[in-house]
Amino acid sequence: MRILFIGDIFGKPGRTIVRERLAELVREHSVDLILANGENSAAGFGITAALAEELFELGIDVLTTGNHIWDKREIIDYYEMASGNPHSPARKVLRPANYAAGLPGWGFYEGQKNGVPYAVINLQGRVFMASNDDPFRMADKLLAEIKAKVIFVDVHAEATSEKISLGWYLDGRVTALVGTHTHIPTADERVLPKGTAYITDVGMTGPYDSVIGVKKELVIGRFLNNMPVRFEAAIGDVRLCAVLVDCDETTGRAKSIERIMVK
Repeated sequence: MRILFIGDIFGKPGRTIVRERLAELVREHSVDLILANGENSAAGFGITAALAEELFELGIDVLTTGNHIWDKREIIDYYEMASGNPHSPARKVLRPANYAAGLPGWGFYEGQKNGVPYAVINLQGRVFMASNDDPFRMADKLLAEIKAKVIFVDVHAEATSEKISLGWYLDGRVTALVGTHTHIPTADERVLPKGTAYITDVGMTGPYDSVIGVKKELVIGRFLNNMPVRFEAAIGDVRLCAVLVDCDETTGRAKSIERIMVK
């Protein structure tokens, strides 16, 4: 099974390059399952039901998110309308599983692709971020419930050490653990000794003539004068960042992980 995971899709530039280049990547790499982090797809901050379904129409199977999931309040209505419908596409828009119990939405998804059972888990870190439940123990809890062998984990976190620690902690228990959130791709992709593919951050799919997606002059000004400013999405030097994970569908062990960056 070949899994393509697309890093944080940022605003219209990110959505546009996914629309333009995804089909080509799927053909070129014989991709079976397409995953993406979509929490920044609405002008850089949050996601809406309409944008989620637009991304599904492009072929993405499951969307993960992170700390910006509540930025567009209508996502809550999207979740609540799906609460009694196990087949609603809203169930494939994940929010971190280690958020407080009782919040709208779902933190993991189990499905089948081409007859192969798979699961996707969304976690959020706690270092330099909101104090949510423990992602390590939440992973333990979910893995005790999940029956699929192919398990993909998106850890939306700030600290490199926290992501690496989760990678080692789950090595051999999940197919892949990838980091998102910092929007900067790292060059440490590898398959850990027990068979889990790992990378600290996949990187952003969006405008790189920016400061992590935002118009650079706005962020530089904030650093210079510390005055509040309304951030706006940049538009230049758009790139699609992703990783391709090849795994054994019978054992769930990863065979390889490859970084992809497309302009």
